[in-house]
Amino acid sequence: MEHRNADTDERADRRLRVLTLNIQVGMETAHYGHYVTGAWRHVLPSARVRANLDRIARLAADFDLVALQEADAGSLRTGQLNQVEYLARAAGMPHWHAAVNRNFGPFAQHCLGFLSRHPLQDVEHHALPGKVRGRGALLATLTLPGSNALRVVVTHLALSRASRARQLDYLARLVPQGGPLLMLGDLNCETDELLQHPPLRDCGLRPVNGAPTFPSWKPRRRLDHVLATPQLQVVHSHVVPTPLSDHLGVAAELQLGPA
Repeated sequence: MEHRNADTDERADRRLRVLTLNIQVGMETAHYGHYVTGAWRHVLPSARVRANLDRIARLAADFDLVALQEADAGSLRTGQLNQVEYLARAAGMPHWHAAVNRNFGPFAQHCLGFLSRHPLQDVEHHALPGKVRGRGALLATLTLPGSNALRVVVTHLALSRASRARQLDYLARLVPQGGPLLMLGDLNCETDELLQHPPLRDCGLRPVNGAPTFPSWKPRRRLDHVLATPQLQVVHSHVVPTPLSDHLGVAAELQLGPA
């Protein structure tokens, strides 16, 4: 029989399983041709999208915190379904937040989202600078028993390197210095670009996994990241091999330090 002591239980309570995934509005993509043949799903609702959301929810159910990019907060193309709320309920996540980055009225409500087993506090949404509007970041605070408050950020950065640099500068000024910090999302860049960004280095943020995530059917580029500060011990991390959109998800298990 296994005997657990109080210290072991306390450390287990401070474990956090996280996932970041660009869900591409629930569209499953298996080759470049699907960008053309499935383009109508960006305009009209589809039963296949709902079925794929259920697959995403089954994956999300294995985690404590899920960061979503390219979700829809309820519009014509989703049959007025808020995909973040739907995934939270289907995955058994009691806490969720969605923030619209690109508001196309009744046609599309492009958003970021969090799903969480733990309450999320101090939630903020920020529009990011850039040549093209529509990029943002959603911030929240999560506190596990016996640990310091953890600031978490989900974001989806621009395609342009110059705009990404401005956006990373902005985020580095926005987040608290010195405490545990986690940044998740589709950052549209490789690891080297993140490691070479001075403000990110000053924050202590480092990527935790090195495998490619895009395109999901034959990954060549590492665009999706979990970045953590040194106060967070990375127990393990991996790229989720199941293709649920045109990006693969990145998962990590983190050990938070004691308060």
